[in-house]
Amino acid sequence: MKVQARNADAVARRPPPEIRVVLVYGPDAGLVRERGSLAAKSVLDDLSDPFRVAEMKSDQAASDPARLYDEMAAMALTGGRRLVRIRDADDGLTAALATLLKDPPRGDSLLVLEAGDLGKSSKLRALCEDQDRAAAIPCYVEEEKELGGTITRLLAEHGLQIDGDARDWLAGNLVGDRGLARNEIDKLALYMVGQKRVGIADVRAVIGDSASLELDEAALAAADGDLPAVDKALQRLFAEGTSTVALLRSAQRHFVRLHQGVAMLAHGKTPQQAVKALRPPVFFKLEDQVASQLRRWTLPTLQAALTRILEAEGECKRTHIPDETVCARAFFQLATLAKKR
Repeated sequence: MKVQARNADAVARRPPPEIRVVLVYGPDAGLVRERGSLAAKSVLDDLSDPFRVAEMKSDQAASDPARLYDEMAAMALTGGRRLVRIRDADDGLTAALATLLKDPPRGDSLLVLEAGDLGKSSKLRALCEDQDRAAAIPCYVEEEKELGGTITRLLAEHGLQIDGDARDWLAGNLVGDRGLARNEIDKLALYMVGQKRVGIADVRAVIGDSASLELDEAALAAADGDLPAVDKALQRLFAEGTSTVALLRSAQRHFVRLHQGVAMLAHGKTPQQAVKALRPPVFFKLEDQVASQLRRWTLPTLQAALTRILEAEGECKRTHIPDETVCARAFFQLATLAKKR
């Protein structure tokens, strides 16, 4: 069963009764974790229940298909459905999963697989899309408009409404990782206890420079032409498991804003005026840095930078070169363009 992105949350929350395997995959690691947990909680609320939940590693299941079958066939001593979870699934699991799906054990146990960004050539993804007893749920990085809707919905769960400029600022600074977005929304909701409406001042007071700067740090360094800072930021972000697509989308967003700002300079605005006019608003601690970048770049070089970012994202999806290598090369090329200015 190939699940469309628009139906992903609904299927994860309540997989059809004939589904025995749910594969959750994609470049947004936070969203993969969130939807994987949603699917798991369709079986039981307490995911730490040792009688009803079995955790396996992908390589364990791949090397011992009989054990995977036994875990799916086992009965819970306390009664109720059983859940089997594999959080590091990859194509090496395909053969064992094919054997399981060909003749699944009786019962209603559910196997939930969480994986990274599986391309169209992935055997594991293809198997789960083609089998009637499996569902493949994609987790793509949300664009700012989509994330804005998610932010509104998450805050509504806490009984809060949000002003448009605050929502846009949050969406612009949290795009790329649903898990990060949810954590920051929960923190914001705690700050807003006793109040009903979130404004831009509330957002800036709570989110501060932690979430807003973390993902954009490499893009900011590249726009400054600071190669050592680019290298340091990428090493840290890669070590934290940040998606390369999320990083490239962050760079794209920043360089589009620079393009808009430089266009304003061409129409007579000062760099400071252009920064103030950008929407969503630039984080106040970054205003001087962004103004300096507007002086550094031109429209032709910004267009070249945006073209390189788009090419890099395409290479991540269709080539066999490691994603981190492609991403790092693109950021260093951006920084080199800035240094030439």
